[in-house]
Amino acid sequence: MANATEGSDTVSHRLLSIELQQCTRLSAILFSGPVEYIYNPLEYAYGMHSNFVHKFCTSTKQILFLGMNPGPWGMSQTGVPFGEVKIVQDWLKITGHIGRPQKEHPSRQVLGLECKRSEVSGRKFWGLFQNLCRDPDIFFQQAFVYNYCPLAFMTNSGKNITPTELKASERRLLNEICDKALHDVLLLLQVEMIVAIGKFAEARANSVVTGTELKGKIKIGSIPHPSPRNFSSKNWPEDTIKQLHELGILTILGCRTHSVSQQQTWCTGKN
Repeated sequence: MANATEGSDTVSHRLLSIELQQCTRLSAILFSGPVEYIYNPLEYAYGMHSNFVHKFCTSTKQILFLGMNPGPWGMSQTGVPFGEVKIVQDWLKITGHIGRPQKEHPSRQVLGLECKRSEVSGRKFWGLFQNLCRDPDIFFQQAFVYNYCPLAFMTNSGKNITPTELKASERRLLNEICDKALHDVLLLLQVEMIVAIGKFAEARANSVVTGTELKGKIKIGSIPHPSPRNFSSKNWPEDTIKQLHELGILTILGCRTHSVSQQQTWCTGKN
């Protein structure tokens, strides 16, 4: 049964260790054009990320929400997955040191909690659970949020590059390393269900689970990615609540036990 403890900080320390080993292995990959800038918030924002993990991942979890990689105005700024600044400050209440990448694009500067830009994906993702759960401790009692890849990639112009857009040889190396880390995280947290956020995360989750001893032990579901680049995200809160309801996630998380239509009304402000 998920949510068993192994000691006060054992789970959080082991999770951070998996991520740091993942980053060390990823640093050996020589990424070529169009990649010109690589941000690793697990390095320059490690203080924030570590505080997030130590606060909300001290036990095993029944559900793992799986994202793709950091966005420029979310995790790249705060070290928290989907970590839109206002949500991190006001709801999650995470603080800590945030440095700067060694090579920084002038139009994608890391300003940490001073960043005035709002990341749409993070605002929509965490905003949904803020409305449904009210208290972050309710959400994190049975769930955690983890990004498949800890790196953000940009072109010379500052355009975001997703892992799917990397050169095939580089993508294979990245997938091998990140698959191993995800596998280790799933074992550590004793995850029973993965909720993939978007098609990329769903594909990697399926690859890791079906190709290992985890097959048959972990259920995989998905929700649409909240990014504005996703054309199917127009009705994201409504579609996501429906998916979460069908997966039984809302009950597991202890969200307010009302009808799906009422939950949709709360999250879209149509009351």
